Amino acid sequence: MLQTHTSISELGGQEGKAVTLRGWVYHKRDIGKIRFLVIRDGSGYAQGVVVRKEVAPEVFDLADTLTQESSFEMQGVVRKEPRAPGGYEIGVTALKTFHIAAEYPISPKEHGVEFLMDNRHLWLRSSMQHAVLKIRSEVAMGCRDFFDQRGYVLIDSPILTPAACEGTSTLFETDYFGEKAYLSQSGQLYLEPACMAFGKVYCFGPTFRAEKSKTRRHLTEFWMIEPEVAFADLSDVMQLAEDFIMSLVERVLSRRREELKTLERDISRLEAVGRPFPRMTYDDAAAKLKEAGAEFEWGSDFGAPDETILSNLHPSPLMVTHYPANIKAFYMQPDEQRPDRALCVDVLAPEGYGEIIGGSQRIHDHDLLLKRIQEHNLPVSAFQWYLDIRKYGTVPHGGFGMGIERAVTWLCGIHHLRETIPYPRTLGRLYP
Repeated sequence: MLQTHTSISELGGQEGKAVTLRGWVYHKRDIGKIRFLVIRDGSGYAQGVVVRKEVAPEVFDLADTLTQESSFEMQGVVRKEPRAPGGYEIGVTALKTFHIAAEYPISPKEHGVEFLMDNRHLWLRSSMQHAVLKIRSEVAMGCRDFFDQRGYVLIDSPILTPAACEGTSTLFETDYFGEKAYLSQSGQLYLEPACMAFGKVYCFGPTFRAEKSKTRRHLTEFWMIEPEVAFADLSDVMQLAEDFIMSLVERVLSRRREELKTLERDISRLEAVGRPFPRMTYDDAAAKLKEAGAEFEWGSDFGAPDETILSNLHPSPLMVTHYPANIKAFYMQPDEQRPDRALCVDVLAPEGYGEIIGGSQRIHDHDLLLKRIQEHNLPVSAFQWYLDIRKYGTVPHGGFGMGIERAVTWLCGIHHLRETIPYPRTLGRLYP
């Protein structure tokens, strides 16, 4: 099993050389005395050509026994073939099987969403899902590279917490040795003390929201990247978010263009994203919705239809600022000129994909934060440590959170974010 074999992604420059590939049968086609075997190994696809007169009889017979998703090894000589998957094909000289697969339940025909989700562990093998999850992997690497290269320190926030961050109605509660504990809604509260220690920090991990929502934009378990910066105001947070999003768009266009083509993504829409991002206040956005005839009530948060209308106004992400403070989280700094407004920003992805980033300047005054905690009927004792950092060298600071799945959904140009995470958790789905 330890013998040398070649990855399909390494076939470039190997023309005329004998190689050994290991993988699974992605597709099989028979034409007379020739068998075409498309092999996938996770790094790409390649076509093997088995010609009866060029191989031993047992090799040709073995090609006939291979079923879709059977695991096998092929040996042969590489030759360039632009019409073949991956641009190369293998003139097969030998085959070896590891396992002959049972009849594969997923075929090219249309399958219902529930069927595909029940078989998510197998659906991951399809070319479309490969493309989406490779783009997700690229985005995750891009997130880390962006902040690491700018001197941010990674801080791993806890998953089990004693208190809420985004709202008590969306908490998953669990027993913690006789005490109530909750699955984390965000790492932000723990990043704020860390940014007072390190200046610039970020966390990257799973978060949980018990939202009883069935929309295409919600998961109960998702991944979030969250930076937090000392001595930062709202304008700093917005600039950081713009730089960050642009870096991800440019990275995906540069490194994952083939996957975008597999998804039939309109790449020109991503290429049209540019700086500076358009910006408008909540009041301006509300006026735009009124002009568009939307059924929007001033003072409420934007729903998915509202975000779609607003985001379709521009080719680049739209930054909406200064929401009413009473519809935003307790920790957001109020505007000095208009205390009923929060110094916050939501970044709406274009093409109707909705909010991908939410951020704000945080309250740095101890007494004001204590007042807000009490106004939101939150237990002061659970937030005492959070209040403490406002007593020891407090400074203005801010940050944001970006949901990986929402960003990847937009970048891929797909309809539902459940395809952007390997095993989605939604309302009513905990399997597989």
